[in-house]
Amino acid sequence: MVKETNQNKGLVILYTGEGKGKTTAALGLVLRAVGYKKKCLIVQFGKIWFTGELAGVKKLKPFVKFIQGGKGFVNIMGDKLPLSEHKKAAKDAFDILHKEIVSSNWDVVVADEIVGAVSSGLLPQNLVVRLITDKPAALDLILTGHHAPKKLIEMADLVTEMKEVKHPFQKGVLAKKGVDF
Repeated sequence: MVKETNQNKGLVILYTGEGKGKTTAALGLVLRAVGYKKKCLIVQFGKIWFTGELAGVKKLKPFVKFIQGGKGFVNIMGDKLPLSEHKKAAKDAFDILHKEIVSSNWDVVVADEIVGAVSSGLLPQNLVVRLITDKPAALDLILTGHHAPKKLIEMADLVTEMKEVKHPFQKGVLAKKGVDF
């Protein structure tokens, strides 16, 4: 039997791994939270283009605010920007995220691709550690991205690793609108 204790404790949830589904899982959690009229914030690191989730989340107003930060992904999809520009954009997005988190205005906050920003060297790990330690006690904080460092895994209450078993890209099928973006 599971003992119920402290239902109001905010969790740190980490979705990581090489498989698809990290952002999708985080947004599914937001959808569930909105069903209970919880206030949700989503801050995306590195994603600056139109996606279905951006359009879909707009329909969840006034319960969800969506902020895209960054300059795109580093060294892929035609990126030619210097690393210093990506680092500055990631730090700017982090500063907005941290300010919003400590404001106590949110029930659920998603920091999408923040773990990838750490693993790719755009953000120092200690900033994400600070984010976790500074969050209000009742706030549920969701972190996503590839290559989660051991420290973040240890600090999280729930960790799910997405493992790719099979992907249509292996057969030459590119990203699909409404499924992948």
